[in-house]
Amino acid sequence: MEDLGRILALSADFLRDRGVASAKLDASLLVGHALGLTRMQVYLQTDRPLDQAELDAIRALLRRRAMREPLAYITGHREFMSLDFSLLPGLLVPRPDSELLVEALLRRIPAEREEPLFVADVGCGSGCLGLSLAHARACVRVYAVDRSRQALACTKANAMALGLEGRVGLLEGDLLAPVPSDRPIDWVLSNPPYIPSAELEGLEPEVVRYEDRGALDGGPDGLDIIRRLLPQAAARARVGIVMEHAWQQGPATVALALEAGFAAAETSKDLAGKDRCLLAVVEA
Repeated sequence: MEDLGRILALSADFLRDRGVASAKLDASLLVGHALGLTRMQVYLQTDRPLDQAELDAIRALLRRRAMREPLAYITGHREFMSLDFSLLPGLLVPRPDSELLVEALLRRIPAEREEPLFVADVGCGSGCLGLSLAHARACVRVYAVDRSRQALACTKANAMALGLEGRVGLLEGDLLAPVPSDRPIDWVLSNPPYIPSAELEGLEPEVVRYEDRGALDGGPDGLDIIRRLLPQAAARARVGIVMEHAWQQGPATVALALEAGFAAAETSKDLAGKDRCLLAVVEA
């Protein structure tokens, strides 16, 4: 009978041979998911013998990851801003760089603020951006907007799991159009599609094979949706917009924001030191 330690090592080798960069980490998470153990418990129980049913469950998950299916789709969960988010296959997988957007707004919203602050999370996906912000600031009210009903269902489930359903409105449609014109918007928060169409096929298999292209494809230069969103945000937001963009799009997004009517705009850098986050305000 195989023990957990040996299966863990074999699993990591199996994934590494199939091009998975984070093979050891993914192996431990998949083995833990199959056995109902945390990652720490996996490493503390390496001498635990595994029966055939447990081995079969582990192998089934490893086969999926070997096909480069994202780990978050297999486990159904992804951590973001130290919170656990459920994730449905096809939705954009939350990434650490996107935490910059939430952090940028947290620096501008006092923790002691009591007056409601209205944030439109455009293209909400799993809801990780708006819900993380609302979790950290009790004053925040979120309009979660997406064209995908699947995304809105995922956001709703995550809002309920975090106890935020009373502060989140789900709106189906394109960009800011679903937010009623008489409802205030203080900040627009968005991770829009921004990858140039020609670059999509060169992305990692996890992305190009599995994630929704509609959440990735930004048109010929990656700026199609951004060109539409910024004027809408400038017309509606009482304070400003925080928006993710590709590293090479910093100057272009600043120029587009100013052209759209924002008084001031700047970008901040991601974990790799590259431009990633646009912040534009209606009053300098």
